[in-house]
Amino acid sequence: MRHIFVGLCALAVQSCTWSTAPSLPLPEGVSLLETVVSDDEGLSIPYQKFRLDNGLTVILHPDDSDPLVHVDVTYHVGSAREALGKSGFAHFFEHMMFQGSKHVADEQHFQIVTQSGGDMNGSTNRDRTNYYQTVPANQLEKVLWLESDRMGFLLDAVTQEKFEIQRDTVKNERAQRVDNQPYGLRSERNAEALYPADHPYSWPTIGYVSDLDAVDVNDLKAFFQRWYGPNNAVVTIGGDFDTTEALTWIKQYFGDIPAGPEVSQPQPQPVTLSADRYVTLEDNVHLPLIQMTFPTVYARHEDEAALDVLANILGGGKTSLFYQHLVKPQHAVQAVVSHPCEELACEFQLFALANPATGPALADLQSRIEQIFAVFEQRGVEPDDLARTKMAIRTDSIFGLQSVAGKVSELAHNEVFFGQPDLVQDDLDRYASVTADDVMGVYRRYIKGKAKVVLSIVPQGQSQWAAAPANYVPVRALPDKSEAPPALVATPTPVTFDRTVIPPAGKPPVVTVPDYWQHTLENGIKVIGHYSQETPTVDLVLSLEGGPLLDPIDKAGLASMTALMMNEAIEGMSNEALANELELLGSHISFSAQGRYTQITLSSLRENVLPTLALLERKLFQPAFLAEDFERLKQRMLQAVQQQQKNAGVLASLGRDRLLFGDENRLSLPDSGTFQSLQGITLDDVKRFYQTYYTPAKATVVVVGQMRQSAVIQSLDFLSAWQGEDYVIPPYGVFPSPDTHALYLIDKPDARQVTLRVFRSGPAFDATGPYFQSQLMNFPLGGHFNSRLNQVLREEKGYTYGASSGFVGGKTLGRFEASAEVREDVAAQALQTLMDELRGYASEGPTKAEVDTLQSAFTQARALSYETPYSKLTFLRRIQSYQLAEDFYQQQQRLINTVTPQQLKALAGEMLSADDMMIVVVGNRAAIEEQLQTVGRPVKPLVLSQGQ
Repeated sequence: MRHIFVGLCALAVQSCTWSTAPSLPLPEGVSLLETVVSDDEGLSIPYQKFRLDNGLTVILHPDDSDPLVHVDVTYHVGSAREALGKSGFAHFFEHMMFQGSKHVADEQHFQIVTQSGGDMNGSTNRDRTNYYQTVPANQLEKVLWLESDRMGFLLDAVTQEKFEIQRDTVKNERAQRVDNQPYGLRSERNAEALYPADHPYSWPTIGYVSDLDAVDVNDLKAFFQRWYGPNNAVVTIGGDFDTTEALTWIKQYFGDIPAGPEVSQPQPQPVTLSADRYVTLEDNVHLPLIQMTFPTVYARHEDEAALDVLANILGGGKTSLFYQHLVKPQHAVQAVVSHPCEELACEFQLFALANPATGPALADLQSRIEQIFAVFEQRGVEPDDLARTKMAIRTDSIFGLQSVAGKVSELAHNEVFFGQPDLVQDDLDRYASVTADDVMGVYRRYIKGKAKVVLSIVPQGQSQWAAAPANYVPVRALPDKSEAPPALVATPTPVTFDRTVIPPAGKPPVVTVPDYWQHTLENGIKVIGHYSQETPTVDLVLSLEGGPLLDPIDKAGLASMTALMMNEAIEGMSNEALANELELLGSHISFSAQGRYTQITLSSLRENVLPTLALLERKLFQPAFLAEDFERLKQRMLQAVQQQQKNAGVLASLGRDRLLFGDENRLSLPDSGTFQSLQGITLDDVKRFYQTYYTPAKATVVVVGQMRQSAVIQSLDFLSAWQGEDYVIPPYGVFPSPDTHALYLIDKPDARQVTLRVFRSGPAFDATGPYFQSQLMNFPLGGHFNSRLNQVLREEKGYTYGASSGFVGGKTLGRFEASAEVREDVAAQALQTLMDELRGYASEGPTKAEVDTLQSAFTQARALSYETPYSKLTFLRRIQSYQLAEDFYQQQQRLINTVTPQQLKALAGEMLSADDMMIVVVGNRAAIEEQLQTVGRPVKPLVLSQGQ
């Protein structure tokens, strides 16, 4: 079941009606198809749908609650539209669409959006590609100019050189996200076994490297000509804009683009299997994984909703049968059931990570899963099963209003695939109508006794752990090259006005910092809050300062373990019963321990906040601390720590922290602890930690939502009565003085890439001092896509999928860090290039143009800073944690406005001296050590034991 992100008509829970009567004058060549307005009942998103003469569909959703706009351009083309042997084209074009067009220079799209204070990206899946930007409201015309130019004039700027650079980038992305990740090939192997070789879902969206190597720039151009016309696109805009003005701009910038070839709606292609297919993959993993996949239906099929409910009953959290029969008895570390549905086909997926402590054999795990089916048949569907699903849909719908981007995405998705943007109430209705008989019916129709794909992922050399010997080897279908596809002749887009002129920005929007109130409870707990009426929701964070810093070093992970135990059973109520109560309320409560804090987060619908707070009170003050819960969670944490050792990024972070903080400081160890330290933690340790540190002495509360201050304070009465002794956060030990002239190499023989980390200690967080000013200084170097590091290492050299740098500041400590995942064959060149860029920037500082960009970006980005309750919560928590002055925002703005290149150059020289930088490299030592010796630093091995 996919999440449903929607909005509410106005500020109440209302439904919508539609009308075809025009309510405003339309530009020539623009037709109004429908207007959806608010009614009195139900949930929906108001919008208007238009169509241009060239076939472009336009959906507009005005929302003036925040001074921003979100623009989404979705093309109905994903990897499913690709031809055999040419996989990855849709994703490849997602990259090419950011490389400039006829009237937009190379990288100028990123430059303009960044300088405008916006953010942007694109994404590709099997069925669609979309490009999206969120910008201050006065930048809308500029974004429409950018999007229209790459729709109508992209091929004028596509060159062989750009093609080769982006091909390298895509291959680096695949290496980083797929080949070098534990379980990264899971989806790819499953799809190859589930679908026939010529089925559009049988190949990966990112493509095969062999296919990427085989194509040329002309293949890519032909793909664009076939699928990227306006008649295969939907432009959706949400936010603070004038409809008449927006339509005028859309007609001006998109209206002249000729329609592309006719595009028909693809027909669903669900599949069936005649027998079970067993596939085994030996991978760089610690925990064996089994995935069982049954083919089912397709998106919005009449059985989809019932299959979603079935997936939730079997494996949807702590109330599920998988949790009760696999996770809780410790047969599996994790077990989940889902029903991802796409345009052509859906898959019913059951997967579980085996717990080696109780047995790694996946055949045993498969047998237990099949026993769960028998339990389900005997148990049937209970009333709460249906009630939980219906409440989840309603809650997701209401929370969806919090982001304009979420509403726009939902409108665009539904229009592209179903021709009806607003399907919110329809979704609510179809899930509400699901019965117990429906759920049992789909179980018998698609799961019980049906053929499936069984994928076993096991550690290298452990094929005997597979569920069964492999009996199926996918065979890739090869393209028929006897007949070349007919050449497409694109109709050039006429130029009827000067497209080289960048549209001016409108009047800058007025950005209002969220107002807030403060209160101190009787026992000293400080509360800060903001009243928001945009959605009937409430978010709360209760923070206890100390967190992992309170761990004894030999019991690192104790704070995390205690927080996990607080998520378990309470006195008089099992974990499952507690989870059921929360799901029926549509609420969420979670305890965690990270960095400097233990945090308790709560989210709820306003109507259910009091019963949710009552459950929080019981969780906070009445934990059961059951031995069986402790043993299960301890095993899970131990297995997770061992699995993390397979991740190059984790190893790099461990190496960095060891060099910065040394072996004698808690800071050098992960928040979750080490294998050695976790083994020494007992349930009594947890109980003592709870008694000592779960007190109000260093507690603070932040609340954002549809609750007035008086109501909040009254609802927190149970916290006012909380008593407990104060405690001391231990001081740090002496930090080491590592050899900053060395290069530290962590050997990872199975690495497919090389991880680079260059770092040093830096300033702690502040709002206007060295830390904030260092953030400004770093922006041109590595703080955005067009920064120097990313442009050189990714766009110019093709060494990496991405390179960045930044300052990370906490309450008392901070650091600078630059990082990249690079190709193994260029590890030394990439590191040398990164260091040269640091030296050059430290010596010369930013240019005047770069400072202009950062000033514009930081200033205008304020319009995006406070849109959602979460962003407001983050803002208030920062004020509370760091005791910021009421006018810190104005102080920051003055610094931004007056900073000079000379000031930032001086700061760069102080903060970015290469002699003060430490370097950690993670990779296959045998393959890269000789290379690295050319960098000019002695290469020293850095060995991380399980205790570190």
